[in-house]
Order: sequence, then structure tokens, then C-alpha cells
Amino acid sequence: MKRTIPLAIVLTMGITMMVQFFVPHPVSVGYYDLTTRWIRIVGAFALVLGTGSFIMFHSDKVRRRRQGWYYSIISLVALVVTTVIGLGWGIRPGSILQNVIYANFLVPLNASMFAILAFYMASAAYRAFRARTKEAALLLIAAFIVMLGMVPIGASIWGKLPELAEWVLSVPNMAAKRAIIFGVALGGIATSLKVILGIERGWLGGGKQ
Repeated sequence: MKRTIPLAIVLTMGITMMVQFFVPHPVSVGYYDLTTRWIRIVGAFALVLGTGSFIMFHSDKVRRRRQGWYYSIISLVALVVTTVIGLGWGIRPGSILQNVIYANFLVPLNASMFAILAFYMASAAYRAFRARTKEAALLLIAAFIVMLGMVPIGASIWGKLPELAEWVLSVPNMAAKRAIIFGVALGGIATSLKVILGIERGWLGGGKQ
């Protein structure tokens, strides 16, 4: 029963949600709204569980003095400060959470992180895009055009280089990206059907048996 009931619930909800998507009837719309509200309630409980797991993990790390435990102290302090500010002054635009934490902390940290990642990406591209084959050479040329066309020095070298870089991003890159998205979507559909039909049972915590 511990496995039969969850499998039956997943099967029923999966089929009804698929039917609801393809049947634009007021009953199905009302069912969707009701299900969405339940998802929000379950998500709120999941947020509580996630926060508790976060606190337990970092508290245990600090208590045992594991590697990088001081980062756990920063994480816990940030959690408490953000929670207090959010509950006390709200999250609306113009609040302390938006003006101080988001604008003065998160935005500069994200900018610094992406600036650092640019150097790692450049070094990784140099190692990965070695022109050993025709495909690798083509990838190397495209990457070189895009990286050079996205910086001001590229326009100084050749005025049409930014346009060429934009074309590479919007035409061949977009075509490949859409093909990958189609593949991911088909994989997601196949995985969802396996879960709904009870073929894949790893989410139950005990494997497929």
C-alpha cells in the first residue's frame, strides 16, 4: 500500500492534468485553478522543509568544523537577516530588501561572478576548441567571431563584425538550440509518461522494485 497509493495518485493526477490541458471546458479550467492552489500550499510546506534542511546541514557543518564551515556561518547569518528584513519591511519595490540587499549586495556579487566566469570560459574554450577536426575548427571559428563581435574592439577591427556575430547567434546557434530544446522536451515527455505509468519508481525512494 505504501507504493500502490502514491502510484495511483500520480497516475490519476497525470492523466487528469493531460486531459485538462487539451479540453478547454469551464470544469477543466476550475479544476486547474484548484490544483494550482493546492500546488502553492504544498510548495509552501516544501519551502519550510527546504529551509529546515538548509539550517540542519549548515549547522552540522559548523558544529563539526568541516571544510569551509565559515561559509556556512555566512549562509546562516544571511538567511536570518534576509528573513527578518523580509518579514519586517516586506519585499515590495523600495523596501530595504530590494534597495539594500538586492541592489547593493546581490547585483554586484552576480556581476563579479559573471566577470570571473568569463575568464574561465575563455580558458576552457581554448582547451576544448582545438581544431583537431573540421567540426572543432568550425566551432572555434564561430566562438571566435561571437566573442570578438560582442566587445568594442571587434567593431574597431571590422565594422560588420558585430552584425556577423549577431547573425551567428540568431541563425545557426538558434537552430541548434531549438533542436536541443526539442530533444529535451521529448525526453521530459518520455520520463513523465514513465513516472505516470509506474515504470519509473525511483522517486518513491526504493528504486524500481
